[in-house]
Amino acid sequence: MTSNQWVEVGTLPDLTRRRRKLVTVGGERIGLFLVDGTVYALRDVCVHKQRSLTKGTILHGRVICPGHQWAFDPRTGRADGQDECQPTYEVRVEDGTVYVDPRPRTPAMEENR
Repeated sequence: MTSNQWVEVGTLPDLTRRRRKLVTVGGERIGLFLVDGTVYALRDVCVHKQRSLTKGTILHGRVICPGHQWAFDPRTGRADGQDECQPTYEVRVEDGTVYVDPRPRTPAMEENR
């Protein structure tokens, strides 16, 4: 896949009410999260207990897993105080439409941003 193969996954109004939405791209469950006016995308299945992150909540700028309340930084996918890292996806918003690059980003890619 090339970097210009963005997939349309929803609109900003889709995220405004609940601030999270589950989408499926290429068979992968991806959670969209609206945090402080920015849309982030993380793999929806938690790396810790395989719970759906979109069934959790957003608190203090973190995505909270409903399993054991691990708090993930939506920008990097890193869990607070843990070694595990949730895969993230690049997001683009144009004219209120949300697009996701279906290739997961690695933590090294995030650290270089």
